[in-house]
Amino acid sequence: MSNSVETYDPRLAQLERLLEQRTAELRDARKELENFNYSISHDVRAPLRHINGYAKIIMEDYGDTLDPECYRHFKNIEEGARRMSALMDELSRLSRIGRQELSRQQVALDALVQDVESDLTLEFPDRKIEWRNGHLPQTECDAALMKQLFVNLLSNAVKFTRRRENALIETGAIHENGGTTVFVRDNGIGFDMKYADKLFTIFQRLHSQQDFEGHGAGLAIAKRIIGKHGGIIWAESALNQGATFYFTLDGLSPRGVSANG
Repeated sequence: MSNSVETYDPRLAQLERLLEQRTAELRDARKELENFNYSISHDVRAPLRHINGYAKIIMEDYGDTLDPECYRHFKNIEEGARRMSALMDELSRLSRIGRQELSRQQVALDALVQDVESDLTLEFPDRKIEWRNGHLPQTECDAALMKQLFVNLLSNAVKFTRRRENALIETGAIHENGGTTVFVRDNGIGFDMKYADKLFTIFQRLHSQQDFEGHGAGLAIAKRIIGKHGGIIWAESALNQGATFYFTLDGLSPRGVSANG
């Protein structure tokens, strides 16, 4: 039997040290960015409240004496402050998710989906939506974050099926290669796949604010939640042919985009 002798390679050792250094720098930069987002979202709230409050006071107390053009300007100020405040809320939520520790427990995903769908049905009583739910597995996860994930994905589906007379929103699971992939599918307006890389980027929108409300943060938050669970998330779609969002919690999908990126 021959004895193998490990030799010290200084180049490999240097690469390992460099990798550790870059990893630490990236971790520190990400933490610093999260703290910055958290600080900005809180420091900006007070002046936004003042802008919004004074605009409302002027419109309520002096609206009858203002000419229509001036009143419209104050209305735009109020609306702009309200939207900026909502953006700050999304930034704060994204930052909190990045900082908080996971509280893992066994969770029935079916129950989370049903809760979210019940809330959305009450929120949009005039919408005709068919909820089609396949069986979802139990999994070990943070229940609050996982519910927020389904809130973001399902409310997204509700929003983009608004122009359908008969909206269809489906959830289900695919079991293959020893892993499970969960999906949320709708028959909405869809999107062009050449823009798919922008979907999960904060404040990136594929549709105008005039056509569909929102702030472009929901899918970025969804990606952050999946990343906290070590999973991946991706989407498939075509214009006017609906969209399907997939995610895993075990990181086993050759077609996914890492949610940690």
